[in-house]
Amino acid sequence: MTQRKRALITGITGQDGSYLSELLLEQGYEVHGIIRRSSSFNTDRIDHIYVDPHSEGARLFLHYGDLTDGTTLRRILEQVQPVEVYNLGAQSHVRVSFDSPEYTVDAVGMGVLRLLEAIRDYQNRTGIEVRFYQAGSSEMFGLVQEVPQKETTPFYPRSPYACAKVYGHWQTVNYRESYGLFASNGILFNHESPRRGETFVTRKITRAVARIVAGKQKKLYLGNLDSKRDWGYAKDYVRAMWLILQQDKPDDFVIATNETHSIKEFLDLAFTYVNLDWQKYVEFDERYLRPAEVELLIGDSTKARKQLNWEPSVTFQELVHLMVDADIKALEKQERGSGNGFD
Repeated sequence: MTQRKRALITGITGQDGSYLSELLLEQGYEVHGIIRRSSSFNTDRIDHIYVDPHSEGARLFLHYGDLTDGTTLRRILEQVQPVEVYNLGAQSHVRVSFDSPEYTVDAVGMGVLRLLEAIRDYQNRTGIEVRFYQAGSSEMFGLVQEVPQKETTPFYPRSPYACAKVYGHWQTVNYRESYGLFASNGILFNHESPRRGETFVTRKITRAVARIVAGKQKKLYLGNLDSKRDWGYAKDYVRAMWLILQQDKPDDFVIATNETHSIKEFLDLAFTYVNLDWQKYVEFDERYLRPAEVELLIGDSTKARKQLNWEPSVTFQELVHLMVDADIKALEKQERGSGNGFD
């Protein structure tokens, strides 16, 4: 019997980590995830696929670790012996990165370097190839230098988070070119789902819609409504991550829908879907403005479509409706006192 492929995921309890885990399990992998130690459980998004690791047939295993702790990362790598590593862990909230710049840069930037060094050392000693995926971000383009943004577009980061992501991107390229590691970057534009964190604007909107419909909320406070983003469905985007590591050669890919929509458009679709006028419920709050705004992001994913044979399967309107439906359902579940509402 051939041994299962083993994958290691940082950020496994996040939106992308949970969907990627599902995909890899479907592909027959044994999946290992790194989670941070805390006094409360934060595994809601993967509880439905997690079984007792001691039970027969268990294929999902969790390990305590942190991207700020290189010693533990090395130990986990030695223990798991993966053939693929997906680095999805991060302090990923752009606005929060202005409040916690040092921690953000340590986890998001230096975390990549720690992983790459651990992989290089492990590969040198064992001769086993480890394929590394680095989760890049469209925020790296920031003050955009061309429209749309593609793999060759110069970066112009506008937040501590984005600066750290740029550092991680170039270290990944550097380790690929200097040491011959199979190290690839996915430059993913905004991707959403019912599992999106509740402080991110899309989920904030769809949760508010559900709560307003249920009479539990009167107002929604937001910052810059004119920001334009290229929004896709997270489930489609994790498929691209996997495809990137199945290529013959490591490379960098922009993953995007090639469309841009404003936050106002998102609001309009979400509120109209439940027969409400968003302008009666949404109010501006300057606290949600960033010190440096990113006004327009739109990706050109031509390379990924050709080389990976990848394309998004969900339209912008379908994505908004899917998220509103999920949050209405989650609230109803909560009212009945069963489950956490994650799909």
